[in-house]
Amino acid sequence: MSIPKQSQPNPALAKTIRWLGAHAGFPASRLASRAEILLCVAALAEAEAPLPGGGFQLQRRIVPEGAALRSHALRRSHAQFKSDNSSKV
Repeated sequence: MSIPKQSQPNPALAKTIRWLGAHAGFPASRLASRAEILLCVAALAEAEAPLPGGGFQLQRRIVPEGAALRSHALRRSHAQFKSDNSSKV
């Protein structure tokens, strides 16, 4: 009989508890409650992070597109036009 998925321990949270036991003397001595909460939230966020092979990736800059936008902005800044913004309707 297998354990339902909801009751299986979270490996990232178990790793954090082992770290607390090794470095902070948990459960005999405890960190401040805010520090423990911060560590647990960080562990849960790490567990939800997508795997390197898939999921969300950081979007890299598209160099040619950036160069084109910069040159377009430069051409617009050199444009010789006058506007007094006083169009009367």
